[in-house]
Amino acid sequence: MSDYDFDLFVIGAGSGGVRAARVASGYGAKVAIAEESRVGGTCVIRGCVPKKLLVYGAHFAEDFEDASAYGWALPGEPTFSWKTLIANKDKEIDRLNGIYHKLLAGSNVTLFEHRATFKDAHTVVVDGKDVTAERILIAVGGHPTTPDIPGAEHAITSNEAFHLEEQPKRIVVVGGGYIAVEFAGIFAGLGSQVTQLYRSEQILRGFDNDIRNHLAEEIVKKGVDLRVNTNVTAITKQSDGTLKLTLTGGGEMEVDAIMFATGRAPNTKGLGLEQVGIDTKDNGAIKINKGLQTSVENIYAVGDVTDHVQLTPIAIKEGMAFADTIYGGKPSAMSYHAIPTAVFSQPPVGTVGLSEEEARAKGGEVVIYKSTFKPMRHTLSGRDEKTLMKLIVDKTTDVVLGAHMVGPDAAEIIQGIGIAVRMGATKAQFDQTVAVHPSAAEEFVTMRFPVGD
Repeated sequence: MSDYDFDLFVIGAGSGGVRAARVASGYGAKVAIAEESRVGGTCVIRGCVPKKLLVYGAHFAEDFEDASAYGWALPGEPTFSWKTLIANKDKEIDRLNGIYHKLLAGSNVTLFEHRATFKDAHTVVVDGKDVTAERILIAVGGHPTTPDIPGAEHAITSNEAFHLEEQPKRIVVVGGGYIAVEFAGIFAGLGSQVTQLYRSEQILRGFDNDIRNHLAEEIVKKGVDLRVNTNVTAITKQSDGTLKLTLTGGGEMEVDAIMFATGRAPNTKGLGLEQVGIDTKDNGAIKINKGLQTSVENIYAVGDVTDHVQLTPIAIKEGMAFADTIYGGKPSAMSYHAIPTAVFSQPPVGTVGLSEEEARAKGGEVVIYKSTFKPMRHTLSGRDEKTLMKLIVDKTTDVVLGAHMVGPDAAEIIQGIGIAVRMGATKAQFDQTVAVHPSAAEEFVTMRFPVGD
């Protein structure tokens, strides 16, 4: 009989923690999990899932506008209800939260709906009681941060954006990453006057430069007032409830809301890591080795709390790798090679593998294939939107190093392309693949002439 209450105790019931707990339990381990908020974590409760629902909602205005070109006559001017969208979104999140509860129960995982903190390397304190475990997995995720400027308390983050009682007529979104461009598109699509501010030269730092520049042009076409090299230095709440923003360079703006999407931090504060000597980075993220192990032998960490790759599918993969290795007898080393990812901007971005800049920085010669075209869906409506597709190919080996896209269905298309890139497919093999016609995806297998030829 074990000397511990559980074989595994998981702190945090988000995507990575829940997957690890269920898989470990399936292998016969006695597992418990603790969650101080709602089961499901950032992605399900206040991240990708509700965000994607809002993205869907934001598309309808353009669809209504384009409908007449396809023979549809609407009975009147369409109207939008923010309250209805948010209420229906909340119902779906409640449903998913319930499913996660059932999944844990069905997997024989004991759920503690309380905060868990460390007492020692094998003990956590939950609701004032000590609980022991042979191994502990930290999967507490992260949270959005706000800059330290005067009036920052008047701003919102993505957490609060999902629960606004009223849709802001004028909103400033500060930031240039995934979350910022996605919410700028959401609010603009739903009819708000949107200004996006970014302190650097161009949005989506780290992405292929052609993708960055193309998306910037497209979101401006859709009504977002994008201002780069610009930031907010102070926020003042006025007597009528509006906000006055002071910008770098001394300019001012008056808005109804300001949302910061300028970064996230790991949820390690107050966790008691110092009690057991777990090494952390300067920002509080937990340091791990290739086996997802912390500096304490029996304690592991997965997901955003490590500040490694902040993507839900990565947290899930890490959770599975941990459980397979420790409890399943199936050593599973994590690979972070050629991770497909999408930005649900409007239009969306899909990308996998190296950007042109990354490929060139590695020193080898590369060949670039690129195509820009009007999506077929816009040929009748006349909407001025262009799709960009790009391949980066190793000149010596002909291996496709990266694939990138801005345009409708980018996320759906890049998932399949990701398999090919991860397997090391060559440009010749792309060329040998029969195209699905008519489709945007076929462009990835029909680009024959490199840029410059």
